[in-house]
Amino acid sequence: MAGLISLVAGLVLDTGVSWLRMFVALFLSVIFSLAIGIYAARRRTAERIILPVLDVLQTLPILTFFPLAIAVFVFVLPGFIGINAAVVFLIFTSMTWNIAFAVYEAVKSLPNEFIELARLYNMGPFDQLRKIFVPAAMPRVVEQSVLSWSIGLFYLVTSEIFSTGNANYSVTYGIGVALTKLAAAGNFVDYGIGIAIFVLFVIATRFLFFAPLERRFTKYSESGAQRRPRTLGRSRLLKALWEGGTKVRTAFRRIDVDKETSQKKNLKRGSSLLVSAQAESLRPGTKRGAPARVITAMIVVAALVLLYYSGLLNYALLQDEYLTLINLGATFARVWFAFAIIMVIAVPVSVYLVFKSRHEHTYLLAFQIFASIPATILLPVIVASFSGTPDHSEVVAFIVFFLSGIWYIIFSVIASARTLPQTIFEVKKVFGVKGASAWRNIYIKALIPGIVTGSVTAIAAEWNASIVAEYFTTSGISSGSNTVVLSSVHTGIGLLLDSALNSGNFTIMILALVNLTAMILIINTFVWKRFYRNLAKIYG
Repeated sequence: MAGLISLVAGLVLDTGVSWLRMFVALFLSVIFSLAIGIYAARRRTAERIILPVLDVLQTLPILTFFPLAIAVFVFVLPGFIGINAAVVFLIFTSMTWNIAFAVYEAVKSLPNEFIELARLYNMGPFDQLRKIFVPAAMPRVVEQSVLSWSIGLFYLVTSEIFSTGNANYSVTYGIGVALTKLAAAGNFVDYGIGIAIFVLFVIATRFLFFAPLERRFTKYSESGAQRRPRTLGRSRLLKALWEGGTKVRTAFRRIDVDKETSQKKNLKRGSSLLVSAQAESLRPGTKRGAPARVITAMIVVAALVLLYYSGLLNYALLQDEYLTLINLGATFARVWFAFAIIMVIAVPVSVYLVFKSRHEHTYLLAFQIFASIPATILLPVIVASFSGTPDHSEVVAFIVFFLSGIWYIIFSVIASARTLPQTIFEVKKVFGVKGASAWRNIYIKALIPGIVTGSVTAIAAEWNASIVAEYFTTSGISSGSNTVVLSSVHTGIGLLLDSALNSGNFTIMILALVNLTAMILIINTFVWKRFYRNLAKIYG
């Protein structure tokens, strides 16, 4: 009994210390986000620079910031302070981006009358900040802080245990370190007790910290179908979604539930309008942008030729680039395969919660609690469960990718559905629309904004998860030949980043980050932005 009490007390202490780091990181994230989000929303030049940078930073894996954390904190500050500061910084990098975008969107969407009134009363910048911008942003800050907390918990183990070259670092106290040690020792009974304590802390934080904040900062928010949803959007790419949802809501709103003939006619008209617009959006675009793309490609080729003949681009570097592209392609395939499975499961679950279930709030609360339990904490159990299966490392990677992305789809769709007019639900009830017709004419068209928003954030989360999905090790609490690799795929950008950092090969690491950044920019520019423009044409 004494041993059990000692174990529980130690795990509670470890969890409490980890929670302290989480709260410090969250506080810093909120302060940073308020500053950067308000500045970007109020300054056009800053907006053009800050938003694209944040778009990239939110998708880059947390491992990107390891060298900076090590160089600035571990090597400059004393041992205990430096390691804890590095851990807080790494958690901060996983928390802050979506809060910053939320602040930007909240301030950007303020009516001009607010600013004109402030000028009329000669309010200075500080008074505007204190009385207008910060109060306007706080509902979104609180809302996104819940999501940021879950993201931070996902990277808790990675942040508390890290290594570079021959140097291993880990904090003295922390639930990530404690659980990893128990799993590495094969003590799964104590490990289960640690998981239970972790879950209790998650539930207590949800009810004792976030719930009161939500009640305080959202009680004065607008309600009804006309309110712009606060939960939509992590970047300016997503602003088009609310605008894009207008036409489908308007089409359904025109339906008069008191007249069956009018209802049927308008519903059919709304569906036909959306289908034809979707077909139009899939047609090849005009060729006005083709010359620009050709010129860009020629400039890139010329730059590569110049680098090659200048000696900066040599054969060894080309080999490293080839290796990087192979690994990037492998992770790309894993991410999108997991995303396809996520969509197959998440969309029907979301439709059930929105249109059929009478216990949406109960399910949503359970999902929020479960989503706050990071896959990294469960990784040792997942690895042990599938250790005997063929290609078990691929199975483990898939599970981590899946758990990393599915909640974004579900939560985003539910948040979007809260702004739908009641007419949509009445039409389904009056006419008894069901089966394929309901999916075709109601479910997908009504929920598409939330589905697309969730898709963007889910894929970004999957890319972030690659550093633990493709290579999970206890190197931070072992050394040399005692290092235990729990799971590792054969090829992947997460594996490449991990191994490059651990071996001190910063050439490979820089190449991996450059290629990953380029891929993000290309997909954002030529896929998501174009898709959102088409979506705005369909619905707006």
